[in-house]
Amino acid sequence: MSATSLSVVDAWRMVSAARIFTGRVPLSSFTRLAGLLADTEGECRYEIEFGRDLSGLATIDIVAEAELPLVCQRSLERFLYPVSSRQQLGLLADESEEAALPEGVEPALVGPDGTLHPLELVEDELILAVPAFPVKPGSAEVEAVWNDATAEVEEEQPRTNPFAALAALKGRKTLGD
Repeated sequence: MSATSLSVVDAWRMVSAARIFTGRVPLSSFTRLAGLLADTEGECRYEIEFGRDLSGLATIDIVAEAELPLVCQRSLERFLYPVSSRQQLGLLADESEEAALPEGVEPALVGPDGTLHPLELVEDELILAVPAFPVKPGSAEVEAVWNDATAEVEEEQPRTNPFAALAALKGRKTLGD
């Protein structure tokens, strides 16, 4: 199914029909993710499967795979960061149901009319996969050698008392004395 027809779906109908959507979407269509990337060249491959788990909970299984163009924080070079994310989300009609979710299942709040934006969920997974400080594999580690040249300069110069000027003024007599 195309990305444009997958922008909004009725979550409960998709769960009842056990629908599976697969496709590709350009990275440029993810506006929130774009600010974290070096550029928006490339695409994301996704699979979104609606269904129920063994306990009857309405779920969405999301698989998102992409090569995200990031900027290395060591070399400031662009590189492709491979992402392969798999996440199971539990569909909730109300936030109070979140406590009942099994371990490992993340919540996905469905609108009051049953609408859900599946590609926004894919974008969320990609955003979560971006490291806080991207580093290109194989980039050389930067080892800082701190040369405290300012301390050496200070030691060579004699220290002057900052109150010496005040002492000189105190020693002068004023006209009224």
